[in-house]
Amino acid sequence: MADPRALLRRVALFSRLSDEMLVGLAAHLHRRSFRRDTIVFHKDQAGDALYVVESGRIRIFLPAEGGEELTIDVIGPGDVFGEMALLDGQPRSASAITLEDSTLYTLGREEFQRQLAASPTLAGALLEYMSRRVRHVMEYTETLAFLDVYGRVARVLLDMAERYGVQENGLVINLDLTQAELATMVGATRERINRALAAFRSQGLIETRGKKIVLLNPKRLSERIY
Repeated sequence: MADPRALLRRVALFSRLSDEMLVGLAAHLHRRSFRRDTIVFHKDQAGDALYVVESGRIRIFLPAEGGEELTIDVIGPGDVFGEMALLDGQPRSASAITLEDSTLYTLGREEFQRQLAASPTLAGALLEYMSRRVRHVMEYTETLAFLDVYGRVARVLLDMAERYGVQENGLVINLDLTQAELATMVGATRERINRALAAFRSQGLIETRGKKIVLLNPKRLSERIY
């Protein structure tokens, strides 16, 4: 089991807090394990906690009529989610489901609000964090509205590489992404995702190593967005 304080230190939202504050937060964390394909929370459900990912992968999505879903994000270890409902007291704006067996830490709304009121550092970090979130949503909306499938796939791969990339003879996205998951992230069929990935491979832009996607030429791939 990971040290909760070390895990919090990896989270951008908490990384600048003092050791004393991290100890205080860690004391109020609750560790929970979830099996694969378990709903963590539903859209419109009351939000009473934020979640920190220790292990596993979580898909954040919007359910739609007819059973279709639009994936907003796929997140992994060291990420936080579910924080929006703690700020405004509104119901959950999206649903969350585990993509594999996952271990999460939860922090309740009351304790989060107490720490927020007591720490200008946390308040400033939260402002920066939420600004990045808003920017991400705006870029995501632009992606769906104006780019073709190839551009959408390229943007998602570059975004994931920026967050989870590891340099190993190319930029390895250290987070498993299936074609089905990519399809729900860019609003396309699996067949069109497969064609886009095949085209990028043939152009020497990416390759696959097991379940991992590797960016061989991020600069050229970024040119496909525009």
